[in-house]
Amino acid sequence: MSDANRLPQFVIIGAVKGATTWIHNQLQHNPAIFLPGPEPHYFSSEHDRGLDHYRSLFAGARSGQMIGEKSADYLAHPHAARRMAAVMQHAKLVVQLRSPVDRAYSDYKMLYRRGTVTGPPEAYLDGRACDQPRFLRDGLYAEHLARWLDHFDRAQLQVLLFEEVKAAPTDVVAAVCRHIGAPYHFSTEVGARPRNDSSAHFLPLPVRTVLAPLKQAARPLRGNAAFEGVRRVFAREIRYPALPESLRVRMTDYYARDIDTLERLIGRDLSGWRGSARMAA
Repeated sequence: MSDANRLPQFVIIGAVKGATTWIHNQLQHNPAIFLPGPEPHYFSSEHDRGLDHYRSLFAGARSGQMIGEKSADYLAHPHAARRMAAVMQHAKLVVQLRSPVDRAYSDYKMLYRRGTVTGPPEAYLDGRACDQPRFLRDGLYAEHLARWLDHFDRAQLQVLLFEEVKAAPTDVVAAVCRHIGAPYHFSTEVGARPRNDSSAHFLPLPVRTVLAPLKQAARPLRGNAAFEGVRRVFAREIRYPALPESLRVRMTDYYARDIDTLERLIGRDLSGWRGSARMAA
């Protein structure tokens, strides 16, 4: 197959708010690997754009570079596994999981700072029907992985845990490189710890809303000293509604059966996820 027609040899399939951006950035700094910047979402929300569009996202890869992509919503999407298997049956898959309770609260905070949700966590995370079922549903990892294993061999799937990334980041990068067949490279520029988006400083929501159409145009200015200086004047840390301990316990109960199944599926001890004294990032 010519370079122009190549498709990814590996895909980071999720989970959303599982710190997948960190491993994506680490691999993107590996000179032997090409990953596009934005998430393609081709096998989820962008599938109707067609395979030629998807191929075009990798046109910047140099000859000989390994091609990959990361779209964190693939894991929980009901059709992504089937769609991907139809065109990339031999792709290596990487999934990074964190405590589903912490993941759900982190996902809630992301949409809270965007203004998509405005109510307290209880309105979305207590198990009752709401307009954001993804907060809880996306953390049913065993259910989602079973769907992927209906279409891909278990040996194609590498499972990372958020706790492993924090404890031994260089080992995680080495393991991923071995899994996908790339030479090892650890970027000190990316660093050893996943970024905590919820503790970052943001412009006030009304300002972000007004400036949203200029987001892509301003992207090249990120990192520029003058641009960042002006941004720091106006940016503030967001105060999120706290996750009550009683709600955390209820969420842990909600995920208990899926965690049990996941332990058997991936052969890992997930007892730490059953504790309730944890702060979500």
